[in-house]
Amino acid sequence: MTAVPGRRSSTFTRLVRHGFTDPGAAHRLLDLPVMAAVHSDPVLLDALGAVADPDLALGGLVRLVEAQPEDGRRVLLDTLLAAKPLRDRLLGVLGASEALGDHLARHPGDWRTLVTWEAADLHPGVEEFEHDLAEADDPVSLRVAYRRSLLGIAARDVCGTIDVKETAAELADLATATLRAALAIARTAAPEDAAQCRLAVIALGKCGGHELNYVSDVDVVFVAEPAGGAEENTAIRAATRLASHLMRICSETTVEGTIWPVDANLRPEGRNGPLVRTLSSHLAYYQRWAKTWEFQALLKARPVAGDPALGEEYIEAVSPLVWQAAERENFVPDVQKMRRRVIDNIPAAEVERELKLGPGGLRDVEFAVQLLQLVHGRSDPGLRSGSTLDALQALAAGGYVGRADAGQLDDAYRFLRAMEHRIQLYRLRRTHLVPEDPADLRRLGRSLGLRMDPVFELNREWRRHASVVRRLHEKLFYRPLLDAAAQLAPGETRLSTQAARQRLEALGYADPAAALRHLEALASGVSRKAAIQRTLLPVLLGWFADSADPDAGLLGFRKVSDALGKTPWYLRLLRDEGAAAENLARVLSAGRLAPDLLLRAPEAVAILGDPGGLKPRSREHLEPEVLAAVGRQASAETAVAVARGVRRRELFRTAAADLIGSYGTEESPAEADTGALADRVGDAVTDLNAATIAGALRAAVRERWGDELPTRFAVIGMGRFGGHELGYGSDADVLFVHEPREGVGEQEAGRAAHAVVSEMRRLLQLPTADPPLLIDADLRPEGKSGPLVRTLASYEAYYRRWSLGWESQALLRAEPMAGDRELGERFIALVDPLRYPQDGVSEDAVREIRRLKARMESERLPRGADPTLHTKLGRGGLSDVEWTVQLFQLRHAWAEPGLRTTRTRRALSAAHTAGLIAAEDAQILDEAWVLASRVRNGVMLVRGRAGDTFPSDGRELAALGRYLGYGPGHVGDMLDDYRRITRRARAVMETLFYDA
Repeated sequence: MTAVPGRRSSTFTRLVRHGFTDPGAAHRLLDLPVMAAVHSDPVLLDALGAVADPDLALGGLVRLVEAQPEDGRRVLLDTLLAAKPLRDRLLGVLGASEALGDHLARHPGDWRTLVTWEAADLHPGVEEFEHDLAEADDPVSLRVAYRRSLLGIAARDVCGTIDVKETAAELADLATATLRAALAIARTAAPEDAAQCRLAVIALGKCGGHELNYVSDVDVVFVAEPAGGAEENTAIRAATRLASHLMRICSETTVEGTIWPVDANLRPEGRNGPLVRTLSSHLAYYQRWAKTWEFQALLKARPVAGDPALGEEYIEAVSPLVWQAAERENFVPDVQKMRRRVIDNIPAAEVERELKLGPGGLRDVEFAVQLLQLVHGRSDPGLRSGSTLDALQALAAGGYVGRADAGQLDDAYRFLRAMEHRIQLYRLRRTHLVPEDPADLRRLGRSLGLRMDPVFELNREWRRHASVVRRLHEKLFYRPLLDAAAQLAPGETRLSTQAARQRLEALGYADPAAALRHLEALASGVSRKAAIQRTLLPVLLGWFADSADPDAGLLGFRKVSDALGKTPWYLRLLRDEGAAAENLARVLSAGRLAPDLLLRAPEAVAILGDPGGLKPRSREHLEPEVLAAVGRQASAETAVAVARGVRRRELFRTAAADLIGSYGTEESPAEADTGALADRVGDAVTDLNAATIAGALRAAVRERWGDELPTRFAVIGMGRFGGHELGYGSDADVLFVHEPREGVGEQEAGRAAHAVVSEMRRLLQLPTADPPLLIDADLRPEGKSGPLVRTLASYEAYYRRWSLGWESQALLRAEPMAGDRELGERFIALVDPLRYPQDGVSEDAVREIRRLKARMESERLPRGADPTLHTKLGRGGLSDVEWTVQLFQLRHAWAEPGLRTTRTRRALSAAHTAGLIAAEDAQILDEAWVLASRVRNGVMLVRGRAGDTFPSDGRELAALGRYLGYGPGHVGDMLDDYRRITRRARAVMETLFYDA
């Protein structure tokens, strides 16, 4: 029969109005003979229009009808039209789950399980599910029965008969019944094994917490004891066979698909440990070897199958260990590190779509709630629930979390879990990725009741809830600490002082009482300042806790706030410029140097909020500023104090940029190029020290001679100063050169030059709280015995007649740094033939250099110092690398222009480019040099004073580790890596330097 065009158009319009996206295909399905009885029934169309995906539901219904026996089709359709509960349940499932539609097509009689429920059956538990699975006596029939029960849960879910929490609980109960049925099948297959052991199955994770997904690994551990007089080893082997068989029954794929994987990898020793242990073996492991995350995993443990008495014994034995976990060293950092590791392992292309593991996802809520449970559950048994939502409610009731905050998080968690359930329900596949296809997003949105514009509404609600969750650490862990310290209005929820101290202690604060006092001082009162602090501090506390020394961070913040709290721009900067607050937290908790510099000039906080503020300023910018400031002062002392102020500010800028670049922030991860970080510090400190010396020179000249010294004068940088490789605690090695001006006698010029050197040194050595800038002239001709300053002609005469090999080597780093630029360049032209000798240095000179190096190694290393950990003179340290590179310069720079540089890394690269050093050897030396330089810088940042060895104090060592990129608990890895890298460098050095 030919369809009338107008009628066809009207049908299409009606189908589109009911939510069909392919009305042509829907019309063809409704026109099939098997659907003749309901072809145009408005009841059916209205019901289809109410489901998540009408097209999917209609296709599934047609398949189900076609699968019925001839006489069953009419029964199904008549019942469907007559019974609204069945219509809603069946079509709701078919419109949300392609996989359950497939199941119904394979088992067409299973639709009858959805016909009716008694009121008492609306929320079945484990016993009801066990009854439904009772007849399953093999893996295939168990899968069929499992899917049939799953069909009922899905129907209650999509119809709203149960909420997301009840759905997850029913899924966990069905999993419990399935594990019991699978164990029964395994026991029937091996009765002799069953007779030899008592086996208990303990569920962890979501199954243990009664919050399972539609498709999820079921995490378990197995515990067994001998039975029937069997020996322990025999019983364990029997239990292992039963446990393995149980896992295969649930995990293997058959013609009916799979149920879900049973995952035992959370057991002691993970995959490397035995599948089954006795109770005493479990306890021995947890008491001696377990890591923090293993106790976190046990928080949701409950017995689900096997011997119930043994299961309860297991729970009673391990529970005290779980609730003592928060007392372990590095507890909170361990938990936070585990969370970061989860995020880091998400493929970059999936982070934004990860509903479970991504930032603002389900795992954020679960981790935060578990963290609070483990901290406060020690003294409050009411918090010891395996369910995330129950635990969150208990935390709010106990005052550990604000009720409004808990309510918001409850809403967010329920919405995200509902999204996760509906995503998995579609094809019954284990996934947590939000789909990208618009059709999938439309079905997902409609399944959650979003009908106006499902895709837009879904994305809006998802992002809104994820944004709430992303603030969970502030909302759940840190803000109540302020409530404990601040003066709250009567009736407001607050932590007890004891609970607040427990939380601070768990966060790593060594003096929680002092921390509470700081919080009270900062956040109490009704002033605008206190209100802004209450907004800032929860986030800052989290950043402080993420450092090696939270106490120092909080104390430093209080001191800066006390100094600047009345300054209008300070708190506004921290509140409105997100990077400024985090940068400040990182800097204040990273060691002593940067906070000390900041507290001497708190206004430098502004640097942290300027997008370009952390970029070090070059000497071309610094020197004119310093000279202009010096010129405005009335005395040399005040002039140098001003120059030191500029140095202090720039040293803080450099240190802050170094720390933030090393640690990274939430928005910007740490830079991977440690060589670039080391070079940046070397350049910056060199430039600001050169500018400071130029300022001291100008001040010394002006004090006595006005604008012009009777002799031209230049400061030549030597050593690491000339190499642009200064660290925070380095001295500035220098030579002083002068040349009498026209008409000035040599004696008068010499007296003036000596006077200005003495005055410069005096001015720079005036007592100050700033890091000292010491100028060291010991590399001059004749060393300490020679005159402090010489004329250019005197240098020429000395180098021509008396120069030693070590002086040629020292001059490799010579570069003009201050004073008369033209004189400085003439000095460099004078020494170039000496440091880059034609045809290279003689073999006698090479032997002397090697002899000096060996003598230095044996005589200058401090007594008691570990030669494997001394950054300057130790094995594979700075001296080894620099002397090796300098030997190549002395031998080959005359022929290789690239070697004519004062910088170690550039010379090393040039030697490789020229084919003098193999690529691997050059890389090994470069890595060791960069690492040793960063260790020295890190020691100064952490301790506030220079040092060439690793700190002995535990907190200082941990802070150094953080600076070098090693997280909490990895200090040993840092030391091992340093020894390994420098050992390789020493081997290369011995080959290249000693021709070993």
